[in-house]
Amino acid sequence: MSAPSAQQLWFLDTLVTIRLPGSAGPDGITVMEHHAPHGDSPPLHIHRREDEVFHVLDGVLRLRSGDDDMRLEAGSTFLAAQGNAHTYRVESAGGARWLTITRGGDFERFVRALGRPAQRAELPPPSGPPTPEAASALADVARQHGVDLVGPPLS
Repeated sequence: MSAPSAQQLWFLDTLVTIRLPGSAGPDGITVMEHHAPHGDSPPLHIHRREDEVFHVLDGVLRLRSGDDDMRLEAGSTFLAAQGNAHTYRVESAGGARWLTITRGGDFERFVRALGRPAQRAELPPPSGPPTPEAASALADVARQHGVDLVGPPLS
C-alpha cells in the first residue's frame, strides 16, 4: 500500500498539512502538521468526541488547558483530553510548527470545512480579527464538527 499524499490547506491564518487522513486506516487516526505565525491563538474550545495530541516540532506554544498554562517547546508533547477546554498561543517570533493527532475525524473534517487549498506552501496572508458575523459562522461550523468555542483566544 502506498502512503497517501499530503494535502495543504490554509485554515484561518495557518498552513495545515494533512500528513495522514483519518480515512487511511480503520481507527480513523489523523495526523496534521500546523504552521502558524507569532501570536496565532484560536478561541478557547472543547472537543466533545476527540482527544487532541500536540507535538511541537519548531518554536514555542503557550498552551492553556483548564486552569493550567504551560510552555511547549520543540520536542514537547501534550494531550488535550476530550471535554477539556484548551487553546494555545504561538509565542516564538518566527512562528511555530507542530503536529496534532486525533482519532475520529471531527477535527480533520472541521479543518477541511473551513480550509481552502493553499496556493503556496507558506502561511496565508493574515486575515485580521474576525467580524462578529465571521466569529458566529466559525462557532457554527465548529459545533457541527464536535468542537465548542467557549472563550476568547489567548493574548
